[in-house]
Amino acid sequence: MLRLYKIALGRIQEIPVTDMLTIDLLKQADWIDALEPDEHERALLATLFSDEVPDVEDVEEIEASARCFTDQDGLHVHSMFLAASEGRHHTVSVAFVLQADRLIAIRDDELSDFRLLRMRARRGQISCKTPTELLITLLEQKVENHADTLEDIHRELEKVSHFVLEEEDSDLEQAISQLAQLEDSNGKMRLCLMDTQRDISFLLRHLPQVNEQRDTLYEILRDLETLLSHTTFLFDKINFLMDSTQGFINIKQAQIIKTFSIAAVVFLPPTMIASIYGMNFNVMPELSWTFGYPMAIGLMVAAGIAPYWVFKRKGWL
Repeated sequence: MLRLYKIALGRIQEIPVTDMLTIDLLKQADWIDALEPDEHERALLATLFSDEVPDVEDVEEIEASARCFTDQDGLHVHSMFLAASEGRHHTVSVAFVLQADRLIAIRDDELSDFRLLRMRARRGQISCKTPTELLITLLEQKVENHADTLEDIHRELEKVSHFVLEEEDSDLEQAISQLAQLEDSNGKMRLCLMDTQRDISFLLRHLPQVNEQRDTLYEILRDLETLLSHTTFLFDKINFLMDSTQGFINIKQAQIIKTFSIAAVVFLPPTMIASIYGMNFNVMPELSWTFGYPMAIGLMVAAGIAPYWVFKRKGWL
């Protein structure tokens, strides 16, 4: 699917696309948003490139030289975005190609960052004059959205913290599962932030010397440093809660083992007495004694109560 946009009077306006998309209409656009383009759409995009259109496998390369570079087609920035589906986060790489008169974005997944940009553009809340400013605006909005996601992760972590440290009879196995999911989300968030930091540094080296744009990019870099520090804090908190949860599980297991150990010690003397009087010998002193059975029962009860009383007195119970 291709969405075409025109920048007019500092505003982003969507170009209506008819059933038949033409090359001329494509060349009129200042921003081309290509979401999962089919073969026909990729063939149209190929007319804007001297080489082939960036592929998904190329976009997902992690080497810096493969993600940010310049060639005859323009300035290439492959940026990693954070997306959520079914309650879990995953990363999506977007190939930005900044040419002299247009910005092309190629991606294979719908992203909230692009939906928000389209909504703000329709409401006239975004002002930009060139495709370069549009790219910077999109990266700036990306960092803002990631900051909101970090706040959400922090709030969820506070809930797990209260659940683990303050609630009694909490399901600690569930807490470990939640902490593992938050750790995974925070790790993907940090990966996206580091990738964006690299993209901004690349743009600072290769974009024209426009003071206003460079000031915005430096401001984004400062925000990224703050957010990266926050992800480090979240990692420390997650590790602390993970260690605490495992410690509480070990304490509960130790208490269970302690209970079984004490029960074994308490019932050991009565078991020994019962074993003695359960022997099948013809000559046993108490065998024909009238009070032999009550005596054996009394010895077993006393032998069980005595160690329990000692443990209770020493505070082991």
